[in-house]
Amino acid sequence: MDYASAVERLTYHCGSNPNIDDPRWAGGFLQSLRPYRGHLDAVAMDDVLNCVDAVAEHIKTADVLDRAVVNSLWGINHWARSWALHPDGMLRRNGLISDADRQTLSDWLDDLAERIAFMLDGGTDPKYDA
Repeated sequence: MDYASAVERLTYHCGSNPNIDDPRWAGGFLQSLRPYRGHLDAVAMDDVLNCVDAVAEHIKTADVLDRAVVNSLWGINHWARSWALHPDGMLRRNGLISDADRQTLSDWLDDLAERIAFMLDGGTDPKYDA
């Protein structure tokens, strides 16, 4: 996947892409949480991680970060935590997400945040290197 495609896909995953009629919008990661359909979308999360891999070099080396990349990654992590993990978030408050799904989502978001943190520091986490 090239950089431009990854950035575009990330905007769909975070719901910031204005082209809401595109089918990719409905398949975005955050859109799988709102409305929550009772299961986490592992395919969407895998695609987010593939997009992160495609923008990794930019995150590690750019003097000025692409605002669309930062907005997308920050939004995915922030809104998913706010909606599903926070006790007052809509999924928990309304009893829509199971404890098991909440733990899985927390693990996914921690993994995403850790990868980004290592990249922002200019490197990678050895556990993700092949």
